[in-house]
Amino acid sequence: MAFDGVTIASVVSEMKKELIGGRLCKIAQPEEDELLLTIKQPAGQKRLFISASASLPLIYLTDANKPSPATAPNFCMLLRKHLQNGRITDIFQPELERIVHIRIEHLNEMGDLCRKTLVVEIMGKHSNIIFCNDNDIIIDSIKHVSAAVSSVREVLPSKPYFAVQTQDKRNALTTGFEEFCSIITSKPQPAFKALYGSFTGISPILAQELCYEAKVDGEQPVAAMTDNDFSSLFQVFTKMVNAVKEERFAPNIAYTGEKPVEFAALPLKMYETGNDRTVSYKSMSALLEQFYAEKNTLTRIRQKSSDLRHIVQTALERNIKKYDLQLRQIQDTQKRETYRIYGELLNTYGYNAAPGARSLTALNYYTNENVTIPLDPTISATENAKKYFEKYNKLKRTYEALSQLTEEVKSEIDHLESVLASLDIALHEEDLAQIKEELVQSGYIRKKSGEKKQKITSRPFHYISSDGFHIYVGKNNYQNDELTFQFATGNDWWFHAKKIAGSHVIVKTGNAAEIPDRTFEEAARLAAYYSKGRDQEKVEVDYIQKKHVKKPGGAKPGFVVYYTNYSMAIDSDITGIQPAD
Repeated sequence: MAFDGVTIASVVSEMKKELIGGRLCKIAQPEEDELLLTIKQPAGQKRLFISASASLPLIYLTDANKPSPATAPNFCMLLRKHLQNGRITDIFQPELERIVHIRIEHLNEMGDLCRKTLVVEIMGKHSNIIFCNDNDIIIDSIKHVSAAVSSVREVLPSKPYFAVQTQDKRNALTTGFEEFCSIITSKPQPAFKALYGSFTGISPILAQELCYEAKVDGEQPVAAMTDNDFSSLFQVFTKMVNAVKEERFAPNIAYTGEKPVEFAALPLKMYETGNDRTVSYKSMSALLEQFYAEKNTLTRIRQKSSDLRHIVQTALERNIKKYDLQLRQIQDTQKRETYRIYGELLNTYGYNAAPGARSLTALNYYTNENVTIPLDPTISATENAKKYFEKYNKLKRTYEALSQLTEEVKSEIDHLESVLASLDIALHEEDLAQIKEELVQSGYIRKKSGEKKQKITSRPFHYISSDGFHIYVGKNNYQNDELTFQFATGNDWWFHAKKIAGSHVIVKTGNAAEIPDRTFEEAARLAAYYSKGRDQEKVEVDYIQKKHVKKPGGAKPGFVVYYTNYSMAIDSDITGIQPAD
């Protein structure tokens, strides 16, 4: 799933049609490495989303808006100062590089016409958004790169801008047949690797597609290719180049079964057989927004939840170590009953022990077997019995104390694992706020003096079953308690993954006398999916009417007990279960 040069060429083609001539009426920076530009056109407003995220760099047109921070970052303020109401005059991509230049005209404070360029580099962890003047001198960038970070190029104000040439690749748009063959044959690699390793803009998946269409085995070494192979491959290569030059793109996502596996700006014909299929999109931007929207959200939330995750993980590891130590200590107390029996047998048969004896063999009247009791020869049998009873009582007290402690620590481990599960399914900052509040109440986070309690706006997931029943899924322990004990009524059905951390799932029965089996299965799939077991092939899910679910006094958030339940083993595939909103 590469954001390659051909994909960028497709996006640039759309941007040229939609944005050139438009005016920048709004510039926002929703995240530290994102820009959202609103461009006013006679036909209406357009939005351009740009992300220089190291994990997920993107650029595409969108209709969606994003909330911005109350105080705009410095880079955003600088762009507003220079580019507000500026007119976009040109958008281009150098060759097939993963770089986009956006040329903008604006009037300065004196009313003079000025030209600036916004350079977007989509290059993985090296991605950046760079603002340059008309002499290609950097005014500022969303990420600063000093000489201490990169020996190749500094990206700092007042430094000259130039594109880094880190790979010895040729321009696919200007390559003839002889040069094509010469470049490919110089690479002692499989054919598809030689292809994407030699030309700009071509990703591994596109290289494999070109080999497939040319009926060339992409895995075979270049040295094994025939003249016909080279001719066929160049013919398909030329077809791809012409499609890019003429801006004839066909955005599509390839699926294996129901799972999206790849996307491209040109048809992926190798995914049009067997269990594979492709779905076409009208625009590359719509495809990218569909494909990456959820992933981008999850990536952002992961970043924002890292501090909470670290707190929970640290506390969990500490409690697990404590629990393991306590279990070993409990194991050491298992001899206590032996010591008690030794003491009782010595009180019964101690008169048989000879003075100075090191042991006594006596009949254990609990098992009707002879047992040999070690003795301290310097003291009497009665005193030996007393010592054994002292050991027994000490180990008994230790066992009783440890039993209570291990129960408390195990409860803490279960609670922390449930919080981690909540962090895994959080989608918005509001979800994190509720989890943070739970950690504050549990004493894992110290509440700052004067800090106001944040208003909670997070709500449970809401689905509609295939049979029309409403299904609700708690996102965290507070929501689990609220769903189960405040929202659900007695005859509603309650679901939860068996003995593992996960969400409470409620099926509202309404006035229905019975719930169809399909709804039970869909609710169980949701319980499996929103649990720690979602990656397992099958998850055992308990279900029971809500009236049989109880919360013990003093129990931690999300903890319940039930005794007479049903169970089913089911997969965690929730494809086809429709969200309500």
